[in-house]
Amino acid sequence: MRFLPREVKFFEYFLEQSKIIVKAARLLHMSAVEGPEALQRAAQEITSLETKGDAIIHEIFTRLNQTFITPIDPEDIHSLGSHLDDVLDAIEESAHRIVAYRVDPIPPAVVDLCGIIENCAIVLVKAIEALAADKPMLDHCIEINRLEDHADVVVRAAIADLFQHEKDPIALIKLKEIYEYLEDATDSAEDVADALQNVIVKNS
Repeated sequence: MRFLPREVKFFEYFLEQSKIIVKAARLLHMSAVEGPEALQRAAQEITSLETKGDAIIHEIFTRLNQTFITPIDPEDIHSLGSHLDDVLDAIEESAHRIVAYRVDPIPPAVVDLCGIIENCAIVLVKAIEALAADKPMLDHCIEINRLEDHADVVVRAAIADLFQHEKDPIALIKLKEIYEYLEDATDSAEDVADALQNVIVKNS
């Protein structure tokens, strides 16, 4: 049984949104590696991508309201759309916080977290492609959960290091907030994975 039939465009919207997330995550990671000036330029591009993503989410919700019989439970469609939107929002907010707070140099932990976010985004695309093709996607969901766990470890260590070594309380507050926004992106990716697993359970 196909979860998301071709005559209903939800799959195409989910896939398009997930590919936008990959683009935004890659921009965030690459510019974090390059430094503050590159990140400032990337933040503007990420905002443009987030605007495109918002349009897709709006279309998903519009189609959901207009569709009498949906291929999967409407709440699952809404959940997937909302959590995908949350991932992109967290990426955009992270980029703008780093730029607004004039973080220079960008700490290695921030770069590491940006890399984890990019990996989460790549696996999200694979999971949604698997869903559309009626192929197993549980392994992809498990990998996203593993990446989120790794991000938690990085964040905890980075915050512990901040409180141990950072003498400037304002700098401490800024960096702690940035770490938490980056962690939000991986948490939201895990929420997408959980929503996908919910689809598996309901349709097995």
